[in-house]
Amino acid sequence: MKLTSYWLDTSKPFSGSAKGPVEGTYDVAVIGGGLTGSSAALALARKGARVILLEAETIGHAASGRNGGMCNNGFAQDYRMMSAKLGRETADRLYRAFDAGVDTVERLIAEEGIDCNFARVGKIKLAAKPEHYDKLARAQELLVAHVDPDTEMVRREDLAAEIGSERYYGGLIYRKSATIHIGRFVRGLAEAATRHGVAIHERTPMTGLKPAPGGGHTVETPKGKVLARQVVLASGISHTGPLGWVRRRIVPVGAFLIVTEPLPVELLDKLTPRRRNAVDTKNLVNYFRTTPDNRLLFGGRARFAVSNPASDEKSGAILRTALHGVFPELREARIDYCWGGMVDMTRDRLPRAGERNGIYYSMGYSGHGTQMSTLMGTIMAEVMDGRAELNPWKDFAWPAIPGHFGKPWFLPLVGTYYRIKDRFQ
Repeated sequence: MKLTSYWLDTSKPFSGSAKGPVEGTYDVAVIGGGLTGSSAALALARKGARVILLEAETIGHAASGRNGGMCNNGFAQDYRMMSAKLGRETADRLYRAFDAGVDTVERLIAEEGIDCNFARVGKIKLAAKPEHYDKLARAQELLVAHVDPDTEMVRREDLAAEIGSERYYGGLIYRKSATIHIGRFVRGLAEAATRHGVAIHERTPMTGLKPAPGGGHTVETPKGKVLARQVVLASGISHTGPLGWVRRRIVPVGAFLIVTEPLPVELLDKLTPRRRNAVDTKNLVNYFRTTPDNRLLFGGRARFAVSNPASDEKSGAILRTALHGVFPELREARIDYCWGGMVDMTRDRLPRAGERNGIYYSMGYSGHGTQMSTLMGTIMAEVMDGRAELNPWKDFAWPAIPGHFGKPWFLPLVGTYYRIKDRFQ
């Protein structure tokens, strides 16, 4: 069993990393080489900007390599609840932003010729309890009436056409959602950015960021420093560099995944007949999908703990038990990959993007990063060009989390809280 990302292990390494010192003057410095940073750098370069991207590790190393390879439309939260909380007009506008995110991913793949197995197979949200089905059905009535007629409820007695498991009580289908090989996509974005002139420096953490005397910002790294007229933070949960303001607002939550050995097609036809993305309704969510080489990927919030080899193996054991609960047929299947790490979540599970003290930022995708991070990377290129109205999150305040100063001391408490909610709700 490999304790490494399946996505990164089965995609070609990024080949365009710049050599030599970090120096010079740029229109924009992008901090972070995941989906947000790579798509922002690409969009900025296509607009004619001189761009440098600084990545502390390697392209796609952090949250962008820790997701399920799902490019889903729709909220993580209940649409009915979001409409009541935000007002239907705002909820509809944000919902359509997630739709636009999936469209943006598909467009960039076509424009840049990225081979990453994108397919609009749809998503099914599976009711973990009978009452969850009723809640999904109420939300879907509003979705059809107001913002997404391409949704459909599936009753428990009809669920075998979607999933070969007795674990669930029906589900809600979102037809616009897609699968994607996320490792090939994020590295493909970075390769495209270099073709458009972006200087990408891997293993180059930002260690200092301060206003420059004549305007712009000085960005410091162990390999040198640059002067940039504008800076965009696409750093997510990074603990490197002077990002205390961000860290007090981000909840770093563990995302853990396992991937089986290649499975017979006949078995997959029984377990996932339509090859949709699948996610359940629990707070400690589980999700699964097939991979391009006929494996089953299974992920979730297995533990609220930091990631290291020992921790990942414990999380993998929890996920294996959950996998067997959903698909008993896989009890004897070998697990070839197990990995995890922290992803960036906000208190309300909605992204945040904007500008502070001349520094632009976009992060906090809360488990819906593939489509929204790609969309926001392209949008931030426009926002930095004076079109702030395009930012769907521009009116959302982002207060610090009380008592949170960067180290997630409260994660075990959060895990206990959600386990209790899953038991009694």
